[in-house]
Amino acid sequence: MFAAAIFDMDGLLIDSERPIMAAWIEAARTLDIELSHSQYLQVVGLAMTESEHILAALLGGADAYNHAVAHVRQRLQLERSDGAPLFPIKPGAAEFLSALRERGTRCAVASSSTSGQIQACLGSLGVLHHFSAFAGGDEVARAKPDPALYLLAAERLGVDPAECIAFEDSENGAKAALAAGMRVVVVPDLKHPPASIIERAFHVLESLHEAVPHLPRWFPGEAAARLS
Repeated sequence: MFAAAIFDMDGLLIDSERPIMAAWIEAARTLDIELSHSQYLQVVGLAMTESEHILAALLGGADAYNHAVAHVRQRLQLERSDGAPLFPIKPGAAEFLSALRERGTRCAVASSSTSGQIQACLGSLGVLHHFSAFAGGDEVARAKPDPALYLLAAERLGVDPAECIAFEDSENGAKAALAAGMRVVVVPDLKHPPASIIERAFHVLESLHEAVPHLPRWFPGEAAARLS
């Protein structure tokens, strides 16, 4: 039924939202500010400029925000001291990507992270080879929920957006994929999308483990196909 799969990265392929939230809460405490989980969740799925505005307001201004950013960046190194990735792969993601590859299904990433961050994160987890194309937030003028990232990913795959399934965890990401003319499979992470998004979703899954049984119907390519 569909020719390609396009994935968000943060909160969908990699478990990044939790350590990032923990780093921001810790950074706020260095300023003697208690940043709650519910307060931080306001910025999940937003573009960077919107997130900056909200976090600066929560922390007490630009100077406090800049201090917190420096703290977060220091803590969030790609590799931990023991050599394990700071952002582990989400449950079912590696299994699902391998199954797509076996079917010869083309895959891409459409993430608000920069193209360099995408390559580094997925490379550290050993799944970079599953993707034929990437679209990063530094390559488009407008962030999600604008469809630009998903349209760019489909263009680089050489596939009509209507022939793609997008996999997303956030409200803005789902809106972006829908605006691009794609079907959307929602796999909620920290912040559950509202009913208005769930109602428009092609499917809602608890994890990418649950996507594997749907492969024969969603991507009916030759099972023995291999990507070069």
